[in-house]
Formats: sequence, structure tokens, C-alpha cells
Amino acid sequence: MVAEDKLPSLSSIRAFEAAARVGSFAQAAAELGTTAASVSYHVRQLEQQLGMPLFHRHAQRVELTQGGAVIAREAMNAFAALRASFVRAVEVDESRLALTTLPSFGTSWLTPLLGGFRAKHPAIALRIDVSGDAEDLNDGRFDAAIRNGLGRWPGMRAVKLLPSIFMPLCSPKLKSAAAAALANPRKAPEVPLLGRPDWWTMWFRARGFSAGPSRDKFGTSLAHEYLDIAAAVAGQGIAIGSPLLFRAELDSGRLVPAHDTVGTDDRAFWFIYPAARQHSRKLKLFGQWIEDEAAKARAAGAGFIRRARG
Repeated sequence: MVAEDKLPSLSSIRAFEAAARVGSFAQAAAELGTTAASVSYHVRQLEQQLGMPLFHRHAQRVELTQGGAVIAREAMNAFAALRASFVRAVEVDESRLALTTLPSFGTSWLTPLLGGFRAKHPAIALRIDVSGDAEDLNDGRFDAAIRNGLGRWPGMRAVKLLPSIFMPLCSPKLKSAAAAALANPRKAPEVPLLGRPDWWTMWFRARGFSAGPSRDKFGTSLAHEYLDIAAAVAGQGIAIGSPLLFRAELDSGRLVPAHDTVGTDDRAFWFIYPAARQHSRKLKLFGQWIEDEAAKARAAGAGFIRRARG
């Protein structure tokens, strides 16, 4: 007998519901991915626990008893409601995409393009978080990320977007002075340098210098590349930045290359997401869209990419 406060095992109820719905232990087993013997065992366990038969057993089929029909009606309604709740949960999840992205990539390159994705896929709401921290994509807060690296993240699918390249960029009014400032990394500065010292060192080494610029060549220290670029647009110095991420500033004439040499650290920007979610429709749609936009950016900046050297 079943106590009022205790249900039979879920495995037994599930086997019973499937067999009652299709009228066969064999068909129920095929649906559940198990064997007819297993379905029969679980149903028998349920019958023993209830102290009553649930099926009349025939050679090729089973038929519900009167008591079995009462339980089957409620069980089928309950499982139908449960299946519907799973479907609704997936639909809700697939309608929202949360992405965490690096600050300069998200602010300068991605955000201006997002209107194109929304126009193509208005049913998917986007939430974009801009952070330099590598968020855990398995804790449920974010669906995907834009990261910079070599493309190796265990358990993740990675789609390469843009190479990590950099060159000196300045406002047009500083173009002449920039040439003198970049002639020698150890020479007293005429124009302050902005941006990551390690990129500047790699850039000067790509030109054949053995050492990078001394500390006194740098101007204001800012937290992110896009802030260095904003300072360069304002004429506050020469920024080391990506001609791909800041293509709009170059095309508008707000910035110009201060030197033709392009450096690289051999890394790239990647769109990544958990491999377990590779069949997610929203991730497929966003992944294809951002890959297409990155391909356009690579084509537009092909000249810079060809010249990049470490």
C-alpha cells in the first residue's frame, strides 16, 4: 500500500505512464531508451507497491485495468504538463542571449553592429556585459563570451573572429610630430605614448629595436584600449591600438596611422560558448552573424593584417 505522504519511484511511474499511453511494454521501452523487460519490472514494482494490478497482459499488448485507467489519466496529464514546462523553459531561454565581452571589443567594435543582429533576429533579446574578467560560462549567468587568446579553452567551442594586431594611431594634427616621437624608443619624447607598454615593446621589436620605450615616454595611463583611443582622438598622444577594432575612427579621419608598421602578439579575439550547448539555436544564429561581421572586418582590414609581424 502507498503511504499518503510517499510517492512510488519516479522510474516506476514513468514506465507505467509510457506503457499506458502506447499500450505496449515494447513500444514504451523504445520511447524510454530501455528494454521491455525493464519496463515490465518497473510496472510490476509499482503494482506490488499499490497492491493492485494495473494492466491486463496480452501477447503483443497490454490493457489497463479499471484502477490502472484512473492512475493513467492523472499520470499522463502530469507528464504532459511537465513536458510542456520543459518546452516553455527552452523557449524562454532561447529568446534571450547573455554575452560577456572584453571592454574595447564590446564598446568599439561589437556595439555599433548589434542593430544588424536585432533587425535579423528580433525575437532574441540581447544582454551585453563588458568586462575584462573571464566569466564562468557554466554557471548560467552568461551564454557566451568574447575572449582574447590562442583559442584553447577546455570544454568550449571557439570561433575565431579577428586577429590581435596593433599599430600607432594618432590624430591627423599630430602626424608629423609622431614620426619624430617614434623614431627611437629611447629618444626623449616629443609626443606622449598611450596604451599598453608590452604592445609598444613588441611593436618596436618588430621594427628591429632590441628594447621598448622608456617609462618617461608615456602619457596618461588608462584602463582600456578604447580609452587610449579616445585620448588619441583628442590629440593627447599616440595610442597603440587595433586598426580593426577602431576602423570607424580611421575611416572618419579622426585617427590616422602614425607609422606603417603593424605588430601582433599572435593572439586573436574568439567567440566562445560551452560545447554542451552547440545545438542551441540562439548561439548558432549569433555565432553565424558575428562570424560574418568579423569576415567583413578582416576583408576591410586585410592590408593591416598582411603587414602584421611579431
